[in-house]
Amino acid sequence: MDHEHRPDETALAAALRARLDRPVVLVGMMGVGKSSVGRRLAALLGCDFVDADEAIEEAAQLSIPEIFATYGEAMFRDGERRVIARLIDGTGSTPLRVIATGGGAFVNPETRALIATRGIAVWLDASLDTLVERTARRDNRPLLKDGNPREILARLIAERAPAYAEAPIRVTSGQAPQQRTVANVIAALTDYLDRQPAKGPHP
Repeated sequence: MDHEHRPDETALAAALRARLDRPVVLVGMMGVGKSSVGRRLAALLGCDFVDADEAIEEAAQLSIPEIFATYGEAMFRDGERRVIARLIDGTGSTPLRVIATGGGAFVNPETRALIATRGIAVWLDASLDTLVERTARRDNRPLLKDGNPREILARLIAERAPAYAEAPIRVTSGQAPQQRTVANVIAALTDYLDRQPAKGPHP
């Protein structure tokens, strides 16, 4: 059940929104909660939320499993890269929005570089046990179809962790209520901005 936002949480989000001038991009493994956390974060910040996988499906007029089955993973990753670039660059009247990416998106060097220069990447991390439990709730994970899901997830974590580690912010998404994860993301973003060098006056 969702709870109403506490006044202090709302105030912290409002203060953060006033300082953000780029999209917040959630990265991390499948099942970590990027979409659900992203929706709650965007609601608190009062900005748009975009799920990159949903945008890909809309652009292709196919589901993610159908894209994998018809065109293969390489073609999917190329389309994913182009869609994420459009989502980051085409932010409309305000540069602020929250974008949830697919699990493999941040592994692509071009996508990772784009997010690093045009957005703020937040790595949502979780234990293997948590990911196994969460991914078992949905039967739409193409990469988990052929083999033991725990073994596949363990391998993907090992392969992708070095790329995820390039995100400047890391927040653990555990068994606590997701609203706590959202609060932790807000705190981490605030701390990240506090540590950035002050911008000097324009010449």
